[in-house]
Amino acid sequence: MSTPSTTAPYDVDLAQARWRKSSYSGGANDCVEVAELGGHTAVRDSKNISRGSLFFSKAAMRALVSGIASGAIGEHRS
Repeated sequence: MSTPSTTAPYDVDLAQARWRKSSYSGGANDCVEVAELGGHTAVRDSKNISRGSLFFSKAAMRALVSGIASGAIGEHRS
């Protein structure tokens, strides 16, 4: 039985990806960048792009952003 994949295919060409940074970054290279790739979103560290990218399904990316915006996901201090 096959399970649905939530990772991008291995043949994704990131050379043509249109990477975006948050406007809150102020142009600095200390944030993450995202690129929309059809049914997936790629995320990379702008200060070390050679480390590669993480791939999320559109649904997983929406859940991540929603969780961060609502405070459900984030830095917790005791």
